[in-house]
Amino acid sequence: VGDLFIAEIDGETAGALIVNEAPMPYVPPVEERELYVRLLVTSRRFKGRGIGGELVGFAREEARRRGIDLLRVDCYSGPDEKLVRFYESVGFTRTERINVRDDIHVQVFEDRIASAETP
Repeated sequence: VGDLFIAEIDGETAGALIVNEAPMPYVPPVEERELYVRLLVTSRRFKGRGIGGELVGFAREEARRRGIDLLRVDCYSGPDEKLVRFYESVGFTRTERINVRDDIHVQVFEDRIASAETP
């Protein structure tokens, strides 16, 4: 599971974020402390309002608050790569692609978090 954060607009739920200091079970762990985005969902009602990007920004701040330098996430890497492009657009870099089962693949991403002391 992990820590759940909810984004609201005018009292309505606009999105949700779950982070944990361990990756999903199908993703190989790394040799350092990390914050892993286990869930990022947004309401279609607020599409185009930047909620996903705001939640990613919140995850970065949460990593900084915890003194963690690595933020990772994975997503389904379907033929259109729509989610892949989203994560790249908010600053993540592709790392490994994992075959989860049959023809289902996920793309893992990482983002190095600059500490507050970094100019």
